[in-house]
Amino acid sequence: MRRTTRIPSFAAAALIAAAGLSVAVPVEAQSRRAAPAAERSDWPARAAPAQTRAVTFAASAAPSGALVLPLSSEAELAARGAALDVATRQAIASALTAARFDYKARQTLSLHGVGGWDRILVVGLGEAPKAADIQTAGIVAGRALNSQPGALTAVTSGLSADLASELATGLGIGHYRSDLYVTTGRDRPAPGALTVVADDASGAQAHHRRGAALIEAMAWTRDVSNEPANVIYPESFVERARAAFAGMPGVEITELDVPAMQRLGMGALLGVGQGSSRPPRLLAVRYRGQGASSDGPIALLGKGITFDSGGISIKPGANMGNMKMDMSGAASVVGAVLALAKGGAPVDVVAVAALAENMPDGGAIRPADVLTAMNGKTIEIISTDAEGRLVLADAVVWADTTLNPAAIVDVATLTGSVGGALGNDYAGLFSRHDALADQLKTAGDATGETLWRLPLHPSYVRATSSTIADIKNSGDGGAGAGTGAHFIGYFARPETPWAHLDIANMAFGAANDVKPAGSAGYSVRLLERFVRDFQPVAKEKGTGGY
Repeated sequence: MRRTTRIPSFAAAALIAAAGLSVAVPVEAQSRRAAPAAERSDWPARAAPAQTRAVTFAASAAPSGALVLPLSSEAELAARGAALDVATRQAIASALTAARFDYKARQTLSLHGVGGWDRILVVGLGEAPKAADIQTAGIVAGRALNSQPGALTAVTSGLSADLASELATGLGIGHYRSDLYVTTGRDRPAPGALTVVADDASGAQAHHRRGAALIEAMAWTRDVSNEPANVIYPESFVERARAAFAGMPGVEITELDVPAMQRLGMGALLGVGQGSSRPPRLLAVRYRGQGASSDGPIALLGKGITFDSGGISIKPGANMGNMKMDMSGAASVVGAVLALAKGGAPVDVVAVAALAENMPDGGAIRPADVLTAMNGKTIEIISTDAEGRLVLADAVVWADTTLNPAAIVDVATLTGSVGGALGNDYAGLFSRHDALADQLKTAGDATGETLWRLPLHPSYVRATSSTIADIKNSGDGGAGAGTGAHFIGYFARPETPWAHLDIANMAFGAANDVKPAGSAGYSVRLLERFVRDFQPVAKEKGTGGY
């Protein structure tokens, strides 16, 4: 099915006129044009969505249902559990001793039928826990209690209002389910409400506006990433984004279709998508909150390959189905802007999703083809499976020249080699601008979505040099993650603060104690924090990265 929609950019008037586009209209008006995503006749029947718990903050709560008790030491039991009766505290203390519970982060102990509670879940916080540790403890508890019926109470006595909210945020994130099309087992009763017992209940409730926005944005990101490729493709990704932002103040949505991209000369993005019956799109969602800086938006760019077969350079069949998640970068940047908009952040930010499906039909690009990007630079194709950097090349040029951004951060499931370097502990960070890289790393440390900075070695220029074009899209072996990052950065103006996050090793995987199988929603929280805390970076040629 082909559907053409032309909704223009929020460019400067001269650029708009040159591209033949009209002025962007507010999202409230645009949302009325989108077809309802849930009513597509060619999509599989989706199971009933999982229901979330209503959240309230209170000074106390009577025993009912399940209790979450986060602890970092034995001594905390007396203080945090002060509202519990003596017999219940003694029973918990005895169980902790018998289990040799050592209060390490993410450690849990479950008790049943104690002190009027159906279940008591003790979750370890580790020594001197930070905000990210508190949130992670909530995620672990949320996962463990996902199917727990009845009410849920979490005791946060002794924690500040913001940390009490962090635990509630974690519980909401942990409640997520990825079994989108499993039609059995959905007849369980709706979960009861969550009551968070806090010393400053009203303060925690105020903080939780941001947490509630993160919960919703994380769920949206994971849903879109977990959907199969016959449901999420460039056009339907745009529909999902429109639905998520419908009626939200301060938001503009821009959608560039094939004719619009042709006028702008986006040969790299168009080249990737030309082998698929699903036409590519460039989507931009800009949010400007009250009190936002006037220095230009922070541009978050996401690789949005809705399915990656590898194209003519086709991938092996084993695990190819995981390539439905090759649009995780695009999902994450849109999700981060959704969190900022719903949380009312005083920021100017735009998510740009470069959307295409990489398929190997008779119209697909071939190795040795040459493409021309929006800035006129030519690209020799070495591998059609190095397609994410191609779509991001045009996205970088578009954002850099159209928006005059304060900074560009692109996010991509770009290379397998980043996992060989960093395992499953860090995403890769590349940048020529040290001040920008430092802010991203700080945001990663604060949210638990950690980054490790990798070099942009001068040798990557030689590794990607072409004899027939300005640059080639794959290096000569060696540092695959580094040459991929260098390729994307080649399309940013040297003075524009730019960074690249390679999240291929972190974006999705098997189930564990903090996530169900599938998408991790990785970088939503990191980017939300980075944008909120952003400090201007000098627009001058970057000299870092090596």
